[in-house]
Amino acid sequence: MATSSPSQRIGVVGYGHLGQYLVERILKDGAPLGLTLAFVWNRNSDKLKGLVPDELILSDLSSFADRRCDVIVEVCHPQIVKDFGIQFLAQSHLLVGSPSALSDPDLNQKLRQAAQLHGRTLYVPSGALWGGQDIQRLNDSGGLKALFIRMSKHPSCFRLTGDVLSDWTEGEGRRVLFRGSVAELCPLAPNNVNTMAAAAVAAGTLGFTGVQGEIVSDTALSDFHVVEVEVTGPAGFSVHTVRRNPAKLGAVTGSATYNSFWNSLLVCKGHGGRVYLC
Repeated sequence: MATSSPSQRIGVVGYGHLGQYLVERILKDGAPLGLTLAFVWNRNSDKLKGLVPDELILSDLSSFADRRCDVIVEVCHPQIVKDFGIQFLAQSHLLVGSPSALSDPDLNQKLRQAAQLHGRTLYVPSGALWGGQDIQRLNDSGGLKALFIRMSKHPSCFRLTGDVLSDWTEGEGRRVLFRGSVAELCPLAPNNVNTMAAAAVAAGTLGFTGVQGEIVSDTALSDFHVVEVEVTGPAGFSVHTVRRNPAKLGAVTGSATYNSFWNSLLVCKGHGGRVYLC
């Protein structure tokens, strides 16, 4: 089984808001925690110049192995997980910031097989999911019967494929955009439903096809995102949580999720060849 060195070398793939936050935290706070930044890659490397030390900029992602990372953090797009996930796991543990990619059953299986083969851990961050570990424990005990998640945001915070929200107007109020399985939802909103994808990983017996989700556009939500989770267990057991995550207009990721992701990174010490919710 692969083991990590006392000082972990971290590669960050993607330099959007979350990637920038992680890079800054590693450079500022990483050393006392045993974290060293090995590289940063972005589709447009020009964006990194002046913000990331030149020696840490990786121009060609296919040469990532040369940087000898302990953990690679993907905070870019599900396509990166599809194109490079198996290669990453052959060399490093992988923290997947776009777990909606796992809604593809073929890719999901191949990534799990790669993790097991190489003794690496495929980490899935909880993100904005509240109670993910509890959901996982209920699932593992055989008691999870159903799981439903509703995500409500201002329309400017959604990044949807197609033109589902192209006609929104300020003051229109609440509009249900989609309700159905998380497997169907992930391709529609790959950048917005990573919380639901994390829940589908936690609820392994239900999976992406069994976990149900709903996304709601609401012009009244100008200051925060709302994530509601409804868990159903045996003999009438149920839990309903509501999380209000402060967020600016147009923000895909709520502000509290940034620190949650950082805490997930700190957990990535190697948990064997498997998928691990952190």
